[in-house]
This record gives sequence, C-alpha cells and structure tokens, in this order.
Amino acid sequence: MGTSVPTAPDGAVNLADVLPSCLVALGAADDAWLRDRGLEARITLRPARSAVVVLVDGLGANALAARAGHARFLTATKKRLRSGFPTTTAAALSTLTTGRSPGTHGVVGYSAWVPDESRVVNLLSGWDTEVPTGWLRSGTVFTTARELGVDPVVVAPGRYRSSGMTANVLGGARFVAGDDVRARVDAAVDATASGQQLVYLYIPELDSIAHKHGWQSDRWTAALELVDGELARLAARLAPDVGVLVTADHGILDVPPESNVAMDPDLLVDVVGIAGDPRCCQLTVAPGTDVPALVEAFRSSLGKRAVVASRAEAVAAGWFGTVTDEVLPRIGDVLVVARGSWAFNDDRGVAAGSQPGRMVGQHGAMSDDELLVPLRLAGAFS
Repeated sequence: MGTSVPTAPDGAVNLADVLPSCLVALGAADDAWLRDRGLEARITLRPARSAVVVLVDGLGANALAARAGHARFLTATKKRLRSGFPTTTAAALSTLTTGRSPGTHGVVGYSAWVPDESRVVNLLSGWDTEVPTGWLRSGTVFTTARELGVDPVVVAPGRYRSSGMTANVLGGARFVAGDDVRARVDAAVDATASGQQLVYLYIPELDSIAHKHGWQSDRWTAALELVDGELARLAARLAPDVGVLVTADHGILDVPPESNVAMDPDLLVDVVGIAGDPRCCQLTVAPGTDVPALVEAFRSSLGKRAVVASRAEAVAAGWFGTVTDEVLPRIGDVLVVARGSWAFNDDRGVAAGSQPGRMVGQHGAMSDDELLVPLRLAGAFS
C-alpha cells in the first residue's frame, strides 16, 4: 500500500541563512562570495558594524505567539523562520553555525548511527567521549568570519566552555562565559564595544524548563518574561550601529502521558540501532531486512499518529536537505516521525512494573509548533 511522504518546502528561509546574512550586513561578504562557497543569505538585514545573534533554545514561534502578553519585545514583529529537520538542538545548531543542512554537515539528529562502528552516538552531549573525530563535515561560519576580519564571539554558560560540542559546532569563535541570562547580555554588550564582531548569544533556560514542566507551565512563562526583559535591555544598551537578530533552534510541544506510547516490540526485532528523539525515531536495521515491509508494518501499527518513511523516501522528499554520500548511512533505514502530540519510545529495557521516564516538552518532528521559530530584528537591523 503506497503512502505519500510530505516534502520539505523548497527554498524556504531557514536557520542556515542567519549567519551568512549577518556577514553580508557587516560588509564582510556578498551574495556572490557566499554562493561560491555553497552558502546563502536570504534574510535582508540593514548594514551594521557588528551583529549579535541570540538563540533562545526551544522558543517556538507558535508558543511565543500564545504568550505574547508576556513577551512584548519578542512579539513586536511577527517574522518567522523555519528551523529545518529534524527539529532538535544538535542538528539545528549545526545548521545555524555551518550555514548548511544536516544532510551536508552530518549532524542528522539528537543521536545517530555510526556505520563503521555499528553503534548509536549522542550528538548533543557525546562529543567528548562518543562522537568519532571529524564527524562534523562542514566548517563553521565563525571560522569564515575570522578569515574575513570579523571577530567571532560565543557567549554561553561557562559549563559549555570546554565541551566537545563547543569545540566542533561552535569552532572558530572565542568563548565568553555568563552563567545567567543577565550576565550573558552584559557580556554581549561588552563584546561589541569596539571593532567588528559576530556574537552568538545562547539562552538554554526555556528549553530545559519545557522538557521538565512543559511550555504551558507557569515556570516557562515566568522564564519567558525574564528573557524578554533582558533582550529588550540588550537592544537598548547596544551601540546604534550594532544589529540584533533573535531566533531559536526549534519549537516545542507538550506531550501528555497518554500520548507517550511504546513501539511494538515485534516491529523492533530486526532493529539494531534506535537514534533520534521520541518524536523522530531513526531505526537502523540488520542487513537483509525487508525495509519496505517494515515501513508498511509501522504505518499499519501507528496509523495517523506518525509519518513513517524509508531513508530513501525521506532523502528524496528533501527532509535533510542535500545529503552527501558520507552522511547518507548515518540516517536511519526507517524514520518514524510523530504527528500531533504523539511520541514513540523503546520500552523493551523497562523493568516490569516500573514507570519509564518521560519528558513533558518534546520536539524533533515536523509540526509547525516545532518547525517555526521567531525572527526578531532590533538595533541596527530593525
């Protein structure tokens, strides 16, 4: 039984455009120079001496709109971007910092299959101990900026200073620590006092709260108010020739307990690796497995709760952008992508009678709640 697979929108402006567009606004590069290097700058920005790019982890455009009364600065304009697929931090942040799609930069999910080693590695926290050397297949825009005479700066919590992910995905930038939002805002202002900088300011607090309590919780709303106030203060304190661009890596939605379901163990017999997120499971199967039959079995089992596709179907539909030969085997043979508020889990290792741990706020799939992120311009960019 044939089932259509949704296609990724062709030519949609997304996170890959953010940093190249800033380089154009700073006068460090032009569109022709970027095209020669396979980069695009489809966000029109006014000229600026320096730029501060703020990434608020997990701040979906739909959730922000629903709490507009608590975020007057962030909702002053209604512009949006698309995150890209899958909607998870490791992949989306790599897209932002390299200016390329997951199928090219190689970070294809929260975790991924290592073909040469037949194992799954964590691509968010595993860079120091798990991820093979050279996994990231694209250089960062920060390295490019330095070559062009722009000073790239990362402002983030101090715990990330020496992490492997910072060394790889944020490579090429000098690191400035700030362990709360206010300290990071002050550090970003100080970093742009003179000269020409491309500053990346990272705010992880909202995503952490949403995973534990949900984005509809009072805690998330209170944290949003704090972030909104601090970003308004950032825009007010910066010199008039410094542009501000605020966006997010992905959105998030709350998954109720009854929507967290266990995948049928009988369908996992030939699966040798499960990567990705519960809302975007990437299943690698044993050699000789009938992949089309397994795809159809999952479609019959999950029905309208998920989009199920083979790797070939997902790649043909453009889910990961252009996929290189080196990256292709990192993608699961079968992808199970949640619709609605569903999430799918492998509970085979859960002891009988025990309660498996579940997150409230989740992401990874391709709903508008996850894909659409804000684009707030301020300062010289407004």
